[in-house]
Amino acid sequence: MSGAKHEAKVTITKNGPYLVSGSVPLAKQVIGANAKGESETWEEGEKYAAQEKYALCRCGHSKSKPFCDGAHAKINFDGTETAPRTPYKMQAEVLDGPSMQLTDAESLCAFGRFCDPNGQVWNQVENTDDPDVRANFIRQVGNCPAGRLVAWDKKTGEPVEPKLPISIGLIEDPVQKCSGPIWLRGGIPVVSADGSEYEVRNRVTLCRCGESQNKPYCDGTHASIKFHD
Repeated sequence: MSGAKHEAKVTITKNGPYLVSGSVPLAKQVIGANAKGESETWEEGEKYAAQEKYALCRCGHSKSKPFCDGAHAKINFDGTETAPRTPYKMQAEVLDGPSMQLTDAESLCAFGRFCDPNGQVWNQVENTDDPDVRANFIRQVGNCPAGRLVAWDKKTGEPVEPKLPISIGLIEDPVQKCSGPIWLRGGIPVVSADGSEYEVRNRVTLCRCGESQNKPYCDGTHASIKFHD
């Protein structure tokens, strides 16, 4: 483990921004689609200048997005955290296949839609003894930015997670013509406004439109309101 992993942290302020510490790299991450408009790849976009600490807007009203400009105080933003604190595996449904399992915590869905191509991952899991299906299944599940979906190897009992750098992505969704959530990658701890820690996971998405009903996590509302950074 690198030293950066121990230093990286996101602290949620009461009705205010996300405070990022530990010199975490920040860049836009764009959902790349195929000819059918299906989510297929991640493409890195604009990179922001390196900073040891910075504050990211979570009310959706800053004029200096992605950074906070104090707008949350002017609009009396209610950033109350409503997400359950139970571990991911306790929230997730388990789908069983011949060689792999799929866990699915639907409340964490960030509407990335990487799950949809090739007949959807929920249908693929039952055919994961086919090498081609298994490869697509692992790739598509691993591209889910929110970690709603996780693939598990039944032989080892371990999750099959993508190797993600310790970094933060600002998701852009050209197909939906909107900006998506803040994507924490590589196992960055998130500290609640009350001082407690959320479960540390390889990938999670945090709301930045201010309208999620599952704060601090994204629930896909940005797509329905066509949020723009």
